[in-house]
Amino acid sequence: MRKLIKRLSDLRGISGREKRVAAEVSEILGKYCGDVRVDPLGSVIAYRSCGKENAPSVLLEAHIDEIGLMVSEIKENGALKFTDVGGVDERILPSLEVTVHGEEDIEGVIGVMPREMTDTSKSYRPEDMIIDTGLLPDRVKELVRVGDAVTLPQSVGGLGKHRFSAKTMDDRASVAALISVMKNLRNEKLSCDVYVAAAVQEEVGCRGGKTSSYGIMPDMAVAMDVTHGITPDNDKNAFELGSGAVISRGPNLHPKITERLVETARAKNIKYSIDVDGGCTGTDAWEIQVSGAGIPTALISIPLRYMHTSVETLDLRDVSAASELLTEFIKGLGSDLSWLSL
Repeated sequence: MRKLIKRLSDLRGISGREKRVAAEVSEILGKYCGDVRVDPLGSVIAYRSCGKENAPSVLLEAHIDEIGLMVSEIKENGALKFTDVGGVDERILPSLEVTVHGEEDIEGVIGVMPREMTDTSKSYRPEDMIIDTGLLPDRVKELVRVGDAVTLPQSVGGLGKHRFSAKTMDDRASVAALISVMKNLRNEKLSCDVYVAAAVQEEVGCRGGKTSSYGIMPDMAVAMDVTHGITPDNDKNAFELGSGAVISRGPNLHPKITERLVETARAKNIKYSIDVDGGCTGTDAWEIQVSGAGIPTALISIPLRYMHTSVETLDLRDVSAASELLTEFIKGLGSDLSWLSL
């Protein structure tokens, strides 16, 4: 699991620029699914048939896009102004190393005025900062255009025996978990058809989750994303790393699928926690549920520290727990889904 997560995390693809990621994910899923395609918006859709006529279908979904930046202006001196894409935590930006994806990939740093020359009580905003590539102005203008993507740096990777810290754990860790599910199911006889959607543009409005589910219209769906992990300064509405998969309850989420996930976790001794969300989950599950005439949808999450930074940190055992839970859930589905009726 660690190698797969690192492979996916190393890829670069902010919302709307996920082509490189989609190509890699398509190649991996092609090993375990009979059909893989990329839909018009850019989401990867993989399909595994159970071989039975008129079989019910289930959609497993996670998003492949990442937060990042975009060049908004090229100054006469070659400095690059930028805006954020998908809600980067602005507090991490000063002194950050970044990659500008122009005609070729260019390394740069985000600079601000030195401490001695400015008001240290002031919080810097993106409009107060620039990206310095170290290139001469003419060369910058040759290689970079307004609108080019900028991605955050990759971080250390392994932290101790079980933890992993990197950019884009939100949500490439969930994509890795879904790939693992399909790998686990490759020799299983199933009673339902399984779709996997690796969706684009979640960070800017859950767009790929909406369009991919509408294009498939499965009988039910399970989305996978991350949720906040407990940190030394916060234990509210958060979950301990290493506590297993997080199953959400709320009006956005189908109660009978949710209960079946809980029953599966208990029966198979898979560690899990319960999250309660009385409104929008902030994930693609929100949009999948209301696609077309409606899709019964559940949500599984992975605890994650330092969300929307370049050092997102998780416990690999939680990723494995989420993958195992979903694997056993799919294996337990029969061809009769009448139990879904409310």
